[in-house]
Amino acid sequence: MPDALPPIAILGAGSMGGAVLRGVAASGLAAGLTATNRTAAKAAELSDIPGVTSIALEQQPSGNRDAAAAAGIVLIGVKPAMVPELLREIAPVLRRGTVVVSLAAGVPIATFEEILGPGIPVLRSMPNTPALVGKAVTGLAAGSTATAGDVAVVRRMFETCGAVIELPEGQIDALSTISGSGPAYVFLLIEELTRAAVGKGFAEPEARLMAEQTFIGAAALLEATGDDPAELRRRVTSPKGTTERAVAVLQDARLDEVFGRATDAALARARELAAGA
Repeated sequence: MPDALPPIAILGAGSMGGAVLRGVAASGLAAGLTATNRTAAKAAELSDIPGVTSIALEQQPSGNRDAAAAAGIVLIGVKPAMVPELLREIAPVLRRGTVVVSLAAGVPIATFEEILGPGIPVLRSMPNTPALVGKAVTGLAAGSTATAGDVAVVRRMFETCGAVIELPEGQIDALSTISGSGPAYVFLLIEELTRAAVGKGFAEPEARLMAEQTFIGAAALLEATGDDPAELRRRVTSPKGTTERAVAVLQDARLDEVFGRATDAALARARELAAGA
């Protein structure tokens, strides 16, 4: 069994923070789990998770400080513009050595370290939405004072809801264009394949079933076999067959260039957001 995790506080447990919370709670590894949200309605959505203390700040204004003071890992899940104010609020109560982990896109580690000081190790993370079903890819970058032990414990936390890639902070934005935005690319492909099926005369429910289950099944096959995607594609593509003809059309459309341009555009926007544009 993996090593236990220290008490964890998730400040601003929205969709992503809530997904991580559910993953950790299901693992049973944390010594304690506390989540904060601004409203009682949002807090109520998490209150039924076993082992979780869910705090509404409108009812307990000191909730962020209370949660942070008792935690060994503090996740910052509020909107990026709210991060500095929250850090200034909790900085005086953090115990030395408490690990602070950012879920906020576009906020550099330097901002955290400047406000929190050298006694608080910081890591920056970039999960994606499949965390909701335990299938996330999370990018994890260590700050200047984070030790190998700090990284290991945060990695274990994120592994409760998927896979983890450790990387330098300078690659976080690039990762966001692949795994962060990637689910949207897959959903778009499913939408378009569904439209193609409707165009072939299938009713919408049948079209959706064919398109969605084909993607789900292909991904499951890829995971189960561990084979290279190109090899699995070749097994489906009989010489001079129908699939070969279809794949040729897709390759003529230069999907490599399309995905290159798409991810370049996402990266340019990420850098704009980081610069405050």
